[in-house]
Amino acid sequence: NICTIIFFPLMILLPILIYISMSDTKSKLWPFIEANKLLNRMNKLDVKPCIFQTGYGPSGLPHIGTFGEVLRTSMVIKAFKEISDCPTKLYVFSDDMDGLRKVPQNIPNQQNVEKHLEKPLSTIPDPFGKFKSFSEHNNNKLINFLDKFNFDYEFKSSTDHYKKGFFNEGLEAILNNYDKILNLILPTLGKDRRETYSPFLPICKKTGKVLQVKINELDTINKRILYTDPFTNEDIETSILDGNCKLQWKVDWAMRWFVLGVDYEMNGKDLIESFQLSNKINKVIGGRPPNNYTYELFLDQNGEKISKSIGNGISVEDWLAFSPQQSLELFMFQNPNRAKKLYFDIIPKFTDDYIKLSKEYESIESEKKIDSPLWFIKPETNQRILDNITFNLILNLANVCNAENTDIMWGFIENYYGKLKREDYPYIQKLLDYGVSYYKKFVLPNKKYRQPSEKERKGFIKLINILENIHESSDPEDIQTKVYDIGMELEFEKLKYWFQGFYQVILGQDQGPRIGSFIKFF
Repeated sequence: NICTIIFFPLMILLPILIYISMSDTKSKLWPFIEANKLLNRMNKLDVKPCIFQTGYGPSGLPHIGTFGEVLRTSMVIKAFKEISDCPTKLYVFSDDMDGLRKVPQNIPNQQNVEKHLEKPLSTIPDPFGKFKSFSEHNNNKLINFLDKFNFDYEFKSSTDHYKKGFFNEGLEAILNNYDKILNLILPTLGKDRRETYSPFLPICKKTGKVLQVKINELDTINKRILYTDPFTNEDIETSILDGNCKLQWKVDWAMRWFVLGVDYEMNGKDLIESFQLSNKINKVIGGRPPNNYTYELFLDQNGEKISKSIGNGISVEDWLAFSPQQSLELFMFQNPNRAKKLYFDIIPKFTDDYIKLSKEYESIESEKKIDSPLWFIKPETNQRILDNITFNLILNLANVCNAENTDIMWGFIENYYGKLKREDYPYIQKLLDYGVSYYKKFVLPNKKYRQPSEKERKGFIKLINILENIHESSDPEDIQTKVYDIGMELEFEKLKYWFQGFYQVILGQDQGPRIGSFIKFF
């Protein structure tokens, strides 16, 4: 029939066309996949510049999730610039006119802040006593935070945009499509909330609070709304323009895309439904919803979502106290659509992953560097490092030496590699400093040695005898094989129990380095 004649060839051609399209990309890495989708959008729209946006709610201190969203968006921008000459802008938007719903647990003077609940964050006194408002404090923290990493962005404040009239066009569009928007939102709400819901949240002239009240009348000509004051029961008429009203956040999100012309925005998995609803609202008011990338959430050591108001998980400052910035950027780059534990025990792995990739990157042909995650990560200058040096090796060396400083560790390095000019290896010095700090903070307090079993004791005696007689020229693989052979000879139920015994008895921990390499170095 006619459908088969038309659609069957299309079903065959579609995968081929997708493959050809993907083959034309400069790289198969996820930022380039996103950039190519965005390029198709921009070619169809024929608008410039291409606007990227990240959002931040300053109800809590900037946290690592904020950093991750800006960093990942910047990676897409870098890929987009590689395949397009379309100019770009990145807006970092602070929703600082939002009403504070609860007091964050990680701030001082919580009782003083509690007095101002439901007021815009930009009108609440700074609990830290440094700025005019709570949001100004957090916005400054965010700006300093982003500037430290040399992000290229424009900061935008919700309060400024509302009060200075930048959002008036969008507010009018919401008012003119009020019923259509309600028809989209009300089915998503519970029965009680449906009774009072309105996209507009008036700012009370007496209390300064952001009111969630039912709107009784709309005046589309004069751009005003009528509502009943919940405290006095009197009818109040107010303008929707110039900061007299704030929009509910899902409507606000859609309006912001409309006014600012946003082309690309990421969001966490927890906001998928919100994004879809804002998408529909944006279309109703005549907008073009942005391209979107959904990333998985970061989890703390207990598997709970990290939260800026609770302050769980790990901060950027925490990570940078124990590892170079590039390792954090690599962590953010890898598998953004997979939920990842974000706590201190992952730092050594990503530090070593970065070191390994850095060594490989140096030998990659120029045209193929674009296929490496390191193409998106700016390296430090003079990252000179010696073969076989890893961060895990440094940690285990610090562990065995009970290192209080890096001098004793330099002694081991020079014993292995020969006398070195330490000033020629600033990156190794930095890694040693990180290693000592990490050891003191996380390893030393948790070291737990145990006595060996009889089978393990026999194994250690055999290993000592072998090491006393082995030739100094033996390489790490020779030693590793000897350790392996001992485990096989003693018939451990599982060979990993023999290696685990080494770590627990000798190093006082459950995991450790590749034993052959460690013994050779030590």
